[in-house]
Amino acid sequence: MTYWIRCVGILLSLGLASEITYYFYKKLKHNYPRDGTKNTSGIFNEILFFPDKLVACKAYFEAKTGCQVANCSYTHEETGLRRLVDYIRGAKQTLDVCVFCICCHELADAVVEAYEKGVVVRVMVDNEQLEISGSQVGKLRRKGIQVRHDYSSFLLHHKFVVIDNQILITGSLNWTRSAITGNHENIIITNNPELCVPFQAEFDKLWDLYEPSKHLK
Repeated sequence: MTYWIRCVGILLSLGLASEITYYFYKKLKHNYPRDGTKNTSGIFNEILFFPDKLVACKAYFEAKTGCQVANCSYTHEETGLRRLVDYIRGAKQTLDVCVFCICCHELADAVVEAYEKGVVVRVMVDNEQLEISGSQVGKLRRKGIQVRHDYSSFLLHHKFVVIDNQILITGSLNWTRSAITGNHENIIITNNPELCVPFQAEFDKLWDLYEPSKHLK
């Protein structure tokens, strides 16, 4: 009799353990959605990996009539670059960009578009990357966008964007065509305040630190 009681006890313990394990599995899965959707707290996390295998067709995504080219050589499926462009274009009030360099014209055009619809745009890049081949900094400045740079022999190697003080985009990706279509890179997009707030504070600190009048000789 004692033997059977022990067996039943063991089975019940195993069943309870499996239920507990499954509970925490569901909880973790719910709190870390992998498809960019929000959980019940309103927080979302989206992850993009590069390189993009193909370049998205601009007409297909932006033109009112869509793409009219038969056998278009560009993809009509959403790419990582397309997602980034959409997030930047979706800014409503503020757009703070702090990246090593800006050579990708699609991303630069998205920043300009945000600025031209009234978004307050601030851009920071590394001082040695201002005039490299393909740099889009000159275009941004000609449009009236504020662009600052560091005054250091070391690198300003950040790669992050804060949109409307509440959406953070950060990762390994440089804003270059080779990084987007060639390199193995990653981007994380989130509205988690525990991440957005310190990145916004870092941008504000650097923006004040490298205010040009403080570095006049």
